[in-house]
Amino acid sequence: MTETRIPAVPYDPALLAGMEMMRQVFEPVPLRADTIVLSRAHVDSVIPPDPALYAGQAPVRMREVSIPGPFPGDPDIVMTIVTPQEEAAVAGPGFYAIHGGGMVLGNRFMSVGSIIPLVLEYGGVGVAVEYRLAPEDPWPAGVEDCYAGLVWFAEHAEELGVDPERLLVLGSSAGGGLSAAMALLARERGGPRLAGQLLDAPMIDDRNESVSTRQYDGIGLWDRNNNDTAWTALLGADAGGPDVHWSAAPNRMIDLSGLPPAFIEVGAAEAFRDEAVDYATRIWAVGGTAELHVWSGAHHGFSGFSPDSLVGAASNDARASWIRRILG
Repeated sequence: MTETRIPAVPYDPALLAGMEMMRQVFEPVPLRADTIVLSRAHVDSVIPPDPALYAGQAPVRMREVSIPGPFPGDPDIVMTIVTPQEEAAVAGPGFYAIHGGGMVLGNRFMSVGSIIPLVLEYGGVGVAVEYRLAPEDPWPAGVEDCYAGLVWFAEHAEELGVDPERLLVLGSSAGGGLSAAMALLARERGGPRLAGQLLDAPMIDDRNESVSTRQYDGIGLWDRNNNDTAWTALLGADAGGPDVHWSAAPNRMIDLSGLPPAFIEVGAAEAFRDEAVDYATRIWAVGGTAELHVWSGAHHGFSGFSPDSLVGAASNDARASWIRRILG
């Protein structure tokens, strides 16, 4: 994609080393239609989808469950359940985590690392869901898998030791977009009830036409070209057109009223900046609750790879503060 260059927001120098590490993990080559399978294999080699490799890394218990797919004939959905080794005396919160990867890469263990600290701090239960990826399984396969897993989690909350009034959905990048879709689907379909939605640099708009996408066209992590590849894999020729459903791209939903409180964060120096700001603004415009953080000089996914930087630490502190306030 080549157009007149719009000057990009400069990166915080303290984040550049982490940015390069993240590139090596998630973007060893530019994401194009003919590199999706190669890129997926690379990510799975770095973050292998093998629960045995994660056992004993923290004082938690992990087990796998398989549940029926969303519709007859669909494959089963595999989820990893994370609980503290010591059972809590009272029901704790539930954390439903959806991994990133542009809807085309990644596996549920990308989310396990993010829910273990939450499970330990709150004595809660975390669930990381494996969903079908595009282009082999285009929309709505992945989003329906995620919703079916969320419904199962809510229906089994009591036996899992979860307070059903404190169920939080969370994800980064594509996982953030799918988490936003979970909140919308829960509203439209009458449940499950969610205490909040944590949307970290969410991928929520297939149109790929904002100023921030144009600023990061050929620049940085998950640039406009990668974004175009991923949305085309998910939606085919419909990507960017008039007929895209809001469950694929939540920013397409006109009515953002009646949603659970949202935490939305994004880097100022990344393609998803403008769609994240727009989503928060439109939640406020209908009287909803949203907390928005736009981090100066920050690239996509910065806080996980530069947690000791000043802006990375501030981001992680802000996220933790919001979770404490939402869960009580």
